[in-house]
Amino acid sequence: MKFQYYSDELRDVPKLSVDGTVPNSIHFSHWQGNETPAAMKADTSTEIALNLVASPQRDELTRGIELVTNNHFDTDGVLSVWTMLQGERALGQREKLISAAEAGDFSEWTSDDGVRASIVIQGPDQPLPNENILSPLANQLAGRKVTDEAEAYELVLPEVERVLTRVDDYEPLWRAAWQRLQMAARSFERGESRVEEDTSAKLSVITLAPGAFGSDGFNPTEHTAPLTAIPRRARGQLFLIAMPARSGGWFYRIDYPYYSWAETVVRPPVARRNLSSVVAELNELEEQEGAGRWRLDKNELSSAIKFLDQSGALAVSKVTPDRVAQALRGALLDAEARIAETVANG
Repeated sequence: MKFQYYSDELRDVPKLSVDGTVPNSIHFSHWQGNETPAAMKADTSTEIALNLVASPQRDELTRGIELVTNNHFDTDGVLSVWTMLQGERALGQREKLISAAEAGDFSEWTSDDGVRASIVIQGPDQPLPNENILSPLANQLAGRKVTDEAEAYELVLPEVERVLTRVDDYEPLWRAAWQRLQMAARSFERGESRVEEDTSAKLSVITLAPGAFGSDGFNPTEHTAPLTAIPRRARGQLFLIAMPARSGGWFYRIDYPYYSWAETVVRPPVARRNLSSVVAELNELEEQEGAGRWRLDKNELSSAIKFLDQSGALAVSKVTPDRVAQALRGALLDAEARIAETVANG
C-alpha cells in the first residue's frame, strides 16, 4: 500500500478512500454518504480500517487497489491511513488507535493516552483563540508552522507508532492542552461544574464554573470550551453549554453530541432539529440592544446555536441558563410529539 494526499490529479485514478470520501474510490469511511462495505462499518474510520486489515476478504474488498488517499488532516484520518499502510501489524495497537481516533473526531475521553496522542497529532479539540493549530507534531518536526495538509501527513505518518506507544516522549506538545482539560475535569469532580439531564427532552444542561477556566470565569479571547470533558458526563441528544462571563451573564454554545455528524454503528443516531423557533424566542428575551444575537450555527460539525456578536465571536447574554433550557425543552418536546404523531398515523 502507498499513500497520496487527495488532489484533483487523483480524481480518475482508482483508490481506497479512508476517512474522507472522494470520487472514483472504494470507501472505508464513517462520513455521511459513504459507501463503505457493510461488514466493515464502525463508528470511527480508524476502526473501519482495522476491520479491513483483519478481514480474510481484504483483497476482495480492496479489489487489488494499492493506493490509499484522504482529503483532510486530523487524528482519525492519520490513524486510518497508518492502519492501511501497516496492515495486520496495526492490530497490535488496536485499542490505542481507536481511543485516539475517538478523542480526535468525537471529543471523547476513553483513555488518557488516547486524548494525549490526539492532541499531539491534531492539537486540542478546540485550539485557543488565534492558536490556529494544524498539527503540533508536524510543526515540531518541520521547525515551523505547517499549514499544508499533505506535508503534515508526510511528517506525521512515520511517527505514529511512537506517538501511540511512547506518548510521554511528546509531553511538551500535549502538556498545556492536557492541563486545561484536567482543570475542567476537576471542576466537575468537585461539583463546581455540573450536568443536569432532562431525560424527557433528551437535553443535557452543562453549567461550567469559573474554576473550569481559572478564578475569573470564561473569556472567549483566552479560553475555549473543554469539549472533551463533557461527553463522558452528558447523555442527552443536545448539549446546552453555559459558561460564566467575568462581567456577569453567560456565554453559550448549543451542540449536538460530538459524534453525531458521522455515520455510526454503536453510537445511536441523533436527528437534527429545526431550532429556528428557539432562536427567535431567545432573541426576544435579550434585554441588551445590540449586545449580540442568538444564531443557528453550522460552523462546526456538531454545533447548533450560539450567542454571537457582529463579528461572529461569542458574546455575553443576560438570559439565564434555566430560561435557555426552558426554550430548548419546549422545542424538543414539540418535535418528539410530532414524530410520535407521524409514527402513530403510519
